[in-house]
Amino acid sequence: MDEEQKLIARAQRGDLPAYAALVQQYEAVAFRAAYLITHDADDAADAAQDGFMRQYRSLHNFRLGLPFRPWLLRIVVNLAINRLKSSQRRAHMTERYTQQLIVESSDPSIDGLVVKRERRDRLLQAVNQLSADQQRLIALRYFLELPESEVAETLDIPLGTVKSRLH
Repeated sequence: MDEEQKLIARAQRGDLPAYAALVQQYEAVAFRAAYLITHDADDAADAAQDGFMRQYRSLHNFRLGLPFRPWLLRIVVNLAINRLKSSQRRAHMTERYTQQLIVESSDPSIDGLVVKRERRDRLLQAVNQLSADQQRLIALRYFLELPESEVAETLDIPLGTVKSRLH
């Protein structure tokens, strides 16, 4: 552990080869941790790489004497979880979109299509008249169908604020 702490101290002073040695030492465990969450090699590799990049940017905040690996793995695991959630949301949105297309195609009349398009256009015009903050809130909650807690986390505002603004 003493050698690791020396590498960290050198890396904190801007020594790139020292940080490269830390990356080399932990890249396999970072990838494995991310892969166990994402079950996808590309997502795991991206999460591990992003983790090392984020860690490097905040290396100056790391307190010498603390173990390095748990800090790295916390970052990588959080990034992997975010990638997994994002992937699941995209899959869910694709499924909803496909179902919507099926439903819409069941009413092939021109009148029905025109009415649906007019409703959608009016809704989008109304949303576009809102402030940018309100637009983001509406888009996340209703268009992406995120739960209020995730909207709060995404916008970095309290849950109560999300609820009151939606009301």
